[in-house]
Amino acid sequence: MAMVHREHTAHEHAHGEGCGHVAVPHGDHLDYVHDGHLHRAHDEHYDECEQDEHVAHDGHEHVHGEGCGHVAVPHGDHVDYIHEGHRHAVHGDHYDEH
Repeated sequence: MAMVHREHTAHEHAHGEGCGHVAVPHGDHLDYVHDGHLHRAHDEHYDECEQDEHVAHDGHEHVHGEGCGHVAVPHGDHVDYIHEGHRHAVHGDHYDEH
């Protein structure tokens, strides 16, 4: 899954434990939910943590929504759900990996 390396400029806030933003496990790092998007620490700056391709999550039988038991994370114009250590987003009749 290819990720875009797009630096989030003018980011003066330091993310970390107790910073007030939701931390989301994402592969080998943590993303932080901030202003409707996700940031990850990278060297001396933060990157936007977004995929650059569409990756469907196959075989996903659970239906995400209010009260489903998974953490909901606002992400742009939709909501991602933290499930099995990664984020899922509804896309048509399936879920995408985010």
